[in-house]
Amino acid sequence: MRFQIEQEFAGPVDAVARVYTEERFYELVGELPKLGKPEVLDRREDGAVVRLSVRYRFTGDLSPAVTTFVDPAKLSWVEESVHDLESHTVTFRMKPDNYADRLQSQGSSSYLAGDDRMTQRLTQGDLAVKLPLLMGGGRTGGVVEKAIVSGLEEHLAAEIEVVERLLADL
Repeated sequence: MRFQIEQEFAGPVDAVARVYTEERFYELVGELPKLGKPEVLDRREDGAVVRLSVRYRFTGDLSPAVTTFVDPAKLSWVEESVHDLESHTVTFRMKPDNYADRLQSQGSSSYLAGDDRMTQRLTQGDLAVKLPLLMGGGRTGGVVEKAIVSGLEEHLAAEIEVVERLLADL
């Protein structure tokens, strides 16, 4: 499933892009619902490029239809991302700790300056949920993909407040 999510931030593009590379951001994101506190596993900065590996754990409620196929206690993944602070772009790839044969996602984000006070972030990606035929196969996979993208949209919307809070502290 292809997805696209747009966000708008009150802040300059350089600062908004930088916030997403800072460990403090991930600490505050841990206060949002449905995800546990992200764990920054690795952060390497080389000039304008920042490479991050961050582990996430899903802690929200799942419908019985989803828990038929996955154990909620095993819903964790590492997001590997490369942030180019000069071009204001990010590429990312999700690597599930479990269910790697059933779940894949990768994509990119671009930060666009609206003016000196506003930044738009456009995130695009692909998400694939593959379930064995005995589990409902493609039909159920599409339902799960839509549920994951919906949750991602909700989470990214909540991140706006975290980013703007950090920008206000600068």
